[in-house]
Amino acid sequence: MKGLLDSTAAVPDLVVRHGSGLPDCDLPRLSIVVLSLDGKHLLEGFLDSVRAQGYPSDRLEVILIDNGSRDGTPGVVRTRWPWVKLVVNTENRGFSAGCNQGARMATQADALVFLNNDIRLDAGFLRELVGPIVRGECQATTGKMLSWDGKLLNSAGGGMNLHGIGLQRGYMHPPEPRYDIPRKTLFACGGAMAIDARVFHESGGFDEEFFAYYEDVDLGWRLWVLGHEVHYVPAAVCYHHHSSTSRRLPYETIRLLQTRNPLLACVKNYERQNLERVLPVALGLFLRRMRLTAGDLDEQPFRIEHARPAATGLISRVWRRFLRTPEHGYELSRLAVADLLAANDLLRAWPHWMERRESVQSRRKRPDADIIDLFLKPHWIIAGDPTYVDLQEGLTELFALDHVFAGRTDDEPLPVG
Repeated sequence: MKGLLDSTAAVPDLVVRHGSGLPDCDLPRLSIVVLSLDGKHLLEGFLDSVRAQGYPSDRLEVILIDNGSRDGTPGVVRTRWPWVKLVVNTENRGFSAGCNQGARMATQADALVFLNNDIRLDAGFLRELVGPIVRGECQATTGKMLSWDGKLLNSAGGGMNLHGIGLQRGYMHPPEPRYDIPRKTLFACGGAMAIDARVFHESGGFDEEFFAYYEDVDLGWRLWVLGHEVHYVPAAVCYHHHSSTSRRLPYETIRLLQTRNPLLACVKNYERQNLERVLPVALGLFLRRMRLTAGDLDEQPFRIEHARPAATGLISRVWRRFLRTPEHGYELSRLAVADLLAANDLLRAWPHWMERRESVQSRRKRPDADIIDLFLKPHWIIAGDPTYVDLQEGLTELFALDHVFAGRTDDEPLPVG
């Protein structure tokens, strides 16, 4: 493979020009890393599409990390696909740790390819996906991800809003010519990405403290901070069963990760002067979403204007003390508790996250000003409640975020919710 450049140049144009697929003589050694959790029913379609790529067998390996499946996945893989390198974990270690585990096994790889087990690959997918990396045009890539029937887009590159909520460009839109243009992207979707193996390891790989969700946003953002580039390659096409694993898990466990990890990514990757502006906004919006998630609450017992002074006699005081027990609580929705725990994961371990932040910032090679265009929709408001809209607009004005996130580079509509 060609050597990679740690470019510190600005990112003036999102559109890039890629060459055609690679001839066999230029193909790099690839290690495909795929995770599975009770995904036995998905593997046939996925592995058959990998085999049908026609990629030289002496330059391709598939490493399957089984994350504690209870559906017999390991036995089926050993019997039906003995050419797959299988690793069986006794428990679910998460997407981040599982991918890193597979990457460490790929000792001969020039490039790593991370794929979901619920996709099938179009012909030529691997050649197209790794082509820009081999040609030295970028250090990581992501493909075009379509719905299983090919009628809608799942992803055509990624962006995020100013407080770290990631978005998949083109999500649930019909395929259109504009999604056929190669371009720079903030991050590569973790279910269909390739990356130079050396760059992956030197950049720290996926953050295992994220467990799952937004670990790809964090990695892509970090790659840009460290001077690398990530490109969207529309000629690398795959088809996706959306959320086939996560929909079987309790939603509050997913909610905690989806609300916590954007905060962590912001703390790690923003320059100091921007973090000082963004973090108060992110935390304020976080608290408002938590209250909205909590739903109908009886606030009257907490409002002093509704309280009545208690009797002051000795018997009354003794009786009140007897009734006041530490077990007395207040019912809160499981999703609101998930939000509370998510914020606390950052706040209770502040010194730790400052150390994690320094490990990124000390290696910074590109300023935020050269990355922010890749966000695509920094002012995206993710909740439609009027009070939330007012709050985001007010905080944006108060902390002068319009000066940080000037303009928008992508006019695609996004759902509010």
